[in-house]
Amino acid sequence: MSTPSSFLLAHENAIRETRKLGPCLDLACGRGRQALAVARWGLRVVGIDQRTEALLDLADAVASEQLPIELIRADLEGAPGLPVAEGRFGCVLVFRYLHRPLAQAITNALRPGGLLLYETFTDHQRDRSQGPRSARFLLSPNELQELFPGLSVEHYWEGDSEDREPYAVAQLAARR
Repeated sequence: MSTPSSFLLAHENAIRETRKLGPCLDLACGRGRQALAVARWGLRVVGIDQRTEALLDLADAVASEQLPIELIRADLEGAPGLPVAEGRFGCVLVFRYLHRPLAQAITNALRPGGLLLYETFTDHQRDRSQGPRSARFLLSPNELQELFPGLSVEHYWEGDSEDREPYAVAQLAARR
């Protein structure tokens, strides 16, 4: 498993504080880059992804470490909303994934006081040698914070992330 995002690590204390509000939801969790870190910090995590292979890999890690991670296989783009109850989560994580129609459902998944951490690609990613090229997966300037008008922004940044490769990203930390 790869190391978690530096953006996630920078917000470790804020994430830990959401434990009292409810579990953490990791959307499009993949093989668990973020979910595993958060579970190791002692939080319950619900991870959702549509790729069976990725979830099976994550399930192996969950079982070997006996971590509190519940896995859900779901196509987040094929059905309206999210396959979880509204107001259930103290924290929602979204990394390297964008499906704009889910913005309101993501907000609704948070409990009052809950934290959203969102990091994904901006349209400057087209200038890079890898990563998405389609406008469907790329944010325009300031778009990420505009997708969540009902949340209180604590941090917003756009630029080059050096986590694994030099990716052009936007980062949002916001509270409901």
